[in-house]
Amino acid sequence: MTDKKTQLFNADGDPTVPRAVMGRLSLYLREAQHLLRDGNETTNSTELGKLLGLNGAQVRKDLAHFGQFGHPGIGYKCQELVFAIKRIMGTDSTWNVALVGIGNLGRALLRYKGFNQQGFRFVAAFDVDPKLIGTRIEGVPVYSMDQLRTVAWEHKIRLAAIAVPSQVAQSIADVVVEIGVEGILNFAPVTINVPDNVRVIGVDLAMELEQLAFTVVNR
Repeated sequence: MTDKKTQLFNADGDPTVPRAVMGRLSLYLREAQHLLRDGNETTNSTELGKLLGLNGAQVRKDLAHFGQFGHPGIGYKCQELVFAIKRIMGTDSTWNVALVGIGNLGRALLRYKGFNQQGFRFVAAFDVDPKLIGTRIEGVPVYSMDQLRTVAWEHKIRLAAIAVPSQVAQSIADVVVEIGVEGILNFAPVTINVPDNVRVIGVDLAMELEQLAFTVVNR
């Protein structure tokens, strides 16, 4: 199996690979990892599709955006598929991540072990509560906001998760961008504005439930 390094965005910052395809890559990765853990060395597009409610042709079309996958008469070798998708997504090495906001949601994020398993490691957390500063939560040291630049530089932090109230989310994002963070996972239920060279993904849990309710009542 061979794969190629794909340019996911053009010079204007628009995706050259459909966002839906990029999203399904994570699903293919998870299923390949599950198959490996269950002792399966190979899989195929039909099996992957069935696990995800897709057809095999969709799986093959999605993966074709990134090169030639699979072996004749075998299908996909699960270990190779995992390595290839991780390389495409940039998660074949560990990313150091900062967390801003140590409320209930922030603590839950620090407790979640799945981040480490997928190559993301929270190395620092930041808050304005003096009772938290200088402590460790789930093994992660908590710093004051005025230490953000120094800590981010020391740990080469390029990604940050923001779990703060909506009224301060934009000001926090401005600070995070200023110190050189290139990607933000925003859990505040508000849209934040960032420069074109910074990527933002918003996670609004209430909105996700709204979408789920919509699909239930309109099925």
